[in-house]
Amino acid sequence: MEKPAYVLEFEKPLRELTNELDALHQKSLENNLDMSAEVRAMEKRIEQAQRDIYSNLTPWQRVQIARHPKRPYALDYVGMICEGFQELHGDRQFRDDRALIGGTAFLNGEAVMIVAQQKGRDTKENILRNFGMPQPEGYRKALRLFKTAERFGLPVITFIDTPGAYPGIESEARHVSEAIAVNLREMAMLRVPSVAVVVGEGGSGGALGIGVTDRVLIFENSYYSVISPEGCAAILWKDRAAAPRAAEALKLNAATLEELGVVDEVVAEPFGGAQNDPVQAAAALKYALQKHLNDLRALDATALVNARYERYRHLGSFEEGGVVHN
Repeated sequence: MEKPAYVLEFEKPLRELTNELDALHQKSLENNLDMSAEVRAMEKRIEQAQRDIYSNLTPWQRVQIARHPKRPYALDYVGMICEGFQELHGDRQFRDDRALIGGTAFLNGEAVMIVAQQKGRDTKENILRNFGMPQPEGYRKALRLFKTAERFGLPVITFIDTPGAYPGIESEARHVSEAIAVNLREMAMLRVPSVAVVVGEGGSGGALGIGVTDRVLIFENSYYSVISPEGCAAILWKDRAAAPRAAEALKLNAATLEELGVVDEVVAEPFGGAQNDPVQAAAALKYALQKHLNDLRALDATALVNARYERYRHLGSFEEGGVVHN
């Protein structure tokens, strides 16, 4: 059994068992001993430990999986489920934001427009991608691509994976809030089908800036929240160490979001997370995307916009004049 290169804190007991199994194999080879019974027993212990760990994950543990450095990113999924991806650059106003990428591709032979938040694998790439935190020009590039998709009648697929929009002074100076707000308005009125999928982190308005779509999908171990658990903990309990408590209170995990109607479908992941079998995860995503796009293509532009309006108009509940509206 190949040991993962990166182990989360709650996975360490599993790593220890895997090390013991490796030691048994080594002892058997070095001493020419038949230890098949011991090996089978250890393999059963490992299988049981996997079931115990991954079947009872807490919200905070799922957040950790969503941030796993080996987890597939947007471009990984695009490469596995699409053909002929052609990246388009720049917002035509300031510069190209590498934290938010997009372009045309083919999904099962049908042309689509891809818009995605992209993280980096190492320090150099993370600096290039700004750790997956788009700046205003990124959201304006996304808007340009949304409008291009509308002009040519292309369905839009967005991949959400960001801790949030970049909060630096230069980002504020170039009006990141306004850029996100315009995207919210314009996406709500797009006259082509649109599907968003949360593949990792879905943090705050930075995620929502490409997330106002007809359907919202989320991977089983991803999260979608108004604020990160650490940010919430710092505000409410004045201690970022309270992040596990915040993750529980925020109800940010996939199953809860589906129950609340925030997302339309939870896409199943391989046991332990998409990083354990990216190909299987991509296949599940491709099936879900095609299913929802087929449904949406059956609607004309007016019906699409009206249904999208109704979706967001009735999301959640509020009280007005003593009457609760759902």
